[in-house]
Amino acid sequence: MKESSADGRAPSDLTGTIYDIQGFSVQDGPGIRTTVFLKGCPLRCPWCHSPESQRFDIQLSWQARKCIGLELCGLCLNACPREALSPGEMTVPAAGGAATGGEIRLVQVDWGRCDDCGACAEACPAGALSMWGKDYTVTEVVERVLRDRPFFEKSGGGATISGGEPFSQSKFTLALLRALKEQGIHTAVDTTGYAPWEVIEKALPYIDLFLLDLKHMDGASHKAAMGVPSELILENARRIAAAGGRMQIRVPLIPRYNDSEENIHAVGGFVKELGDAVTGVQLLPYHAMGVPKLERIKHEGPILEATPLSDEQVERIKAILDGYGLVVTIH
Repeated sequence: MKESSADGRAPSDLTGTIYDIQGFSVQDGPGIRTTVFLKGCPLRCPWCHSPESQRFDIQLSWQARKCIGLELCGLCLNACPREALSPGEMTVPAAGGAATGGEIRLVQVDWGRCDDCGACAEACPAGALSMWGKDYTVTEVVERVLRDRPFFEKSGGGATISGGEPFSQSKFTLALLRALKEQGIHTAVDTTGYAPWEVIEKALPYIDLFLLDLKHMDGASHKAAMGVPSELILENARRIAAAGGRMQIRVPLIPRYNDSEENIHAVGGFVKELGDAVTGVQLLPYHAMGVPKLERIKHEGPILEATPLSDEQVERIKAILDGYGLVVTIH
């Protein structure tokens, strides 16, 4: 991450590290939106559906299904200066399947040796080796977002800054939000809420909607699973509400972690205290979409593989929150 403003550059020249910019998003705020995904997060959620977002730096991604095999290629082996790539034991059917009667041998990555320099990705003609993350200036991101302005105007949409944790790249996020508001774009920030209040307070005038996660109300349980306690997150939510900010609360439903009636009642009571600042509560049932991504990257930390809650269990949780007079939806 090269975020900086101490070198005299104008805010439009600030750079941030982004791993994806997704157009036509309908899950990250009102209307049709363009979502900008920043790298880097202070939390380590074992169920994270975007593990490529956790590290702040640009990192190597390896997709075996795209590799065309050592017999046809092997350029990456010579490109790697750290000898982190070698012929692997895995073979897969060659293109054409059984009709060709052959197999191709794939490379394997020694993640302990790999330093994410990107030399192998530059050499790979098939895109099996690629880099997750790219540095963008504020101007470059705004130009990309503005291409979708017609969709925003017709649907009441806008731009959402997501992550990772956007406030971990605080200077870049602030400059980007300012630039988007100068263009009249509706802005949302998808955040864990785990950031110094001073950072959030500076951005408040440029944020139309916060998408704020509440993962667990108990500080000790929150820290045990994600490495940080929940008290700062809850206090920031209170301060956003007191400052006149608007929030959509998001609750990931994780089996045997935060789906107890005790925790759900605690969520309901807390959100009700925030009053009119909350536009609604979204329930996000656990899914395992992030697990296959872990095979593609260097990853350290716990991994959760669990059976998702049943529809009946999710509806029961919704009913509890409905009882607090909240507007609750399931996504």
